[in-house]
Amino acid sequence: MTQAIIKKIRHLKKQRNAVILAHNYQIGEVQDIADFTGDSLGLSIQASTTGAETIVFCGVQFMAETAKILSPQKTVLLPEKTAGCPMADMIDAGSLGELKKRRPDALVVCYVNTTAQVKALSDYCCTSSNALQIVESLPAGREIIFVPDRNLGEYIVERTGRQMILWPGYCLTHARITQADVADAKKKHSGAIVIAHPECRKEVRDCADELLSTGGMLRFAAQSSHRSFIVVTEIGIIHTLKKQNPQKQFFPIADSAICGNMKKINLEKVLWSLEDMQYEILVAEDVRKRARAALDRMLEVLPTG
Repeated sequence: MTQAIIKKIRHLKKQRNAVILAHNYQIGEVQDIADFTGDSLGLSIQASTTGAETIVFCGVQFMAETAKILSPQKTVLLPEKTAGCPMADMIDAGSLGELKKRRPDALVVCYVNTTAQVKALSDYCCTSSNALQIVESLPAGREIIFVPDRNLGEYIVERTGRQMILWPGYCLTHARITQADVADAKKKHSGAIVIAHPECRKEVRDCADELLSTGGMLRFAAQSSHRSFIVVTEIGIIHTLKKQNPQKQFFPIADSAICGNMKKINLEKVLWSLEDMQYEILVAEDVRKRARAALDRMLEVLPTG
C-alpha cells in the first residue's frame, strides 16, 4: 500500500511540476518522499530557486506562508489545513501594532516562526541560526522588540548583552523539556554530547554542550568527532540524523518531545494534496510585499540566509 501511494505521489508531482518540502520535524516517511528537507526558511529559499510551479510544504501554516512570500508566482499547498504553530499564534498583528505604538522608535525583529501579518509589521526577520548576527548588526542605540519567542530572545540577550523587549511567547514542545529530562538522559547515555535548540528554557539551555538550530544540529553531527548525541528538540529530526550518520548514535531527550501539529501530515495527505491541489496558501499582496521586505533585510545582513 505504501509503495502504491509513493508511486502515485511521484507521478502527480511530475504532472503538477511540483516540489515537495519537508521540515526536519516531519514523520520519517514524509521526509523520505520530499525533494528537500531542512529548516523552514531554508526550504522556502530553496523552493524559490526551482522551476517548480507548485510547492507542497510539509510543515505548518507559517512555513507555507513564507514559501508564498518568497514565491508569489507559485502555487503553495499545505497538505493539512489545521497544521498550525501555537507559538506563532501567540502574537498577532493587532497586538504587535499596539506595542509599536507604545514604542515608536523601536526596531521589530520577528522570528521566522510568525504569521505573514506579523512579518509585515516587522523590520527584520531572523531564524534560530542567525538571530544573534541579526541583532548584533542593529544600531547600538536603537531599542529592539523581539517577537514571539521569549526563550530565543533570552538566549540572544545572554550572548549579545543587548537588552530587548521580549514578547512572552514560547514553543510548547520545547517548553515541556526540563532540566530533569536532560539529567536523566545523561545518566542513561553516559558520554553523549548534549545538543539543544535555543527555543528551550534557560535551565535546559544551561545544560547543553551546544545550542543549535535544527539545520545546525545536522551540520554539527556530520562534522563532529563525537559518536553519540542527546538531541534536545522535537524528535522528528532523529530520523534524518540517523539517516545521514548511520555510524553514530542519537538519543531523543524524551518521548514527549513531539509537536502534534508537525505530525499531522502523512503520505496519504501529501497524495491528496497533489490530487486535489489542496490546501492552497494565499497571502494578500500588500502583506506579502511588506513581509518580504523584512525577510530581504535579514538576507542583506546574511546573504546566505
